[in-house]
Amino acid sequence: MRSARMSSDSTEPRKGNPALGEGGAGSMADALRAVDRLRRVSRRALLTGIIGSGLLAADMMVTRAVQAQRRSTVVLTANDDDARRRFPGTSWMLLPGYKTSWEEAQLIITLLAPSLGERGQLAAVGYSNNGLEVDEVVNAILAHASRYRLDELHLYGHSFGGMLAIDVAARLARLDASGAGNVPRVGAVVLDSTPASKYDVKDLSWFEGVVELYELGFRVPSILRGGYELGERIVNKHERTWTQVVDQALEQLTPLAPSSVLIQTESEYIYNWDVTRFAGEIGGAQLGFIGNPSDQTVDYESARARWQKYFPDNLVSSSLQTLGAFPAHASPEWSALVYNTVLGQLLPQLLPLPRKVGGAGGGGR
Repeated sequence: MRSARMSSDSTEPRKGNPALGEGGAGSMADALRAVDRLRRVSRRALLTGIIGSGLLAADMMVTRAVQAQRRSTVVLTANDDDARRRFPGTSWMLLPGYKTSWEEAQLIITLLAPSLGERGQLAAVGYSNNGLEVDEVVNAILAHASRYRLDELHLYGHSFGGMLAIDVAARLARLDASGAGNVPRVGAVVLDSTPASKYDVKDLSWFEGVVELYELGFRVPSILRGGYELGERIVNKHERTWTQVVDQALEQLTPLAPSSVLIQTESEYIYNWDVTRFAGEIGGAQLGFIGNPSDQTVDYESARARWQKYFPDNLVSSSLQTLGAFPAHASPEWSALVYNTVLGQLLPQLLPLPRKVGGAGGGGR
């Protein structure tokens, strides 16, 4: 019946006023009814609708732009003109923790400027939403070092980012030993609540499930992830205030949040990370481990013991604690004062500043 009707319409179109287009009186009546309905809409409601539609269109455009932009790993710089002037060849590089967005990474490195900025410039890695690739991270860091003519890097490993920092330090050391040119040396690595093994993670069962799903090819859809993000934080309410529970859950559902693929690859990286592969492989980099005995995400004592065991020649300090930070696990963005105070004690041990001679100003290491 549908095909016969279409055939009939195509051979005998309705006649009407050409100015009104196909359909004649019927179309004109529909148009008049639409105009009458529009006339009944208040100017305020019409304006509100137009503005709302415009904002929605703009939001969709921004979301697409953000998603397209974040398909590559990049190095994010902070506004640190003074540090660039004082330390032209040295920079900190923040390796962000699990589920950390680009914006949060920049916030962390900026808030730590009072302490880290006394030893170098400030930058952070923004991971690709296509997934965590260590080679891509190393290449982005090397490109950044080449662009800014850096010959020394200090790495700040935020939570799981400390695992990645050790990996990056080992790869840079191997590149340098191979004779590759323009490879910056790693002077220091700060491990902020970083597990030295998957067995230091208290809720290991969750990682097992996420990794298994990823290896089976399943990608967690946003609607399921949203429920999990909120539920996970409510279950671990003892680590957060209600404001932090809501804020952190919502952060994971915005277009700016790390993708589900990135989170699953981060989980896989943590789950398969083997500390013994890197023991003795990071050259002369000086390590400092800081953490909190109240940490409910990473077992502080277990992680600390492993770092002491496998990096005895590099570990300079493992006794400083971020007591008073809340949440207790890797929270410089929430407890900047606590972290800057602790780093103020740690950095002179890792990177002693040269003594001032004849009133001369300070400088890099």
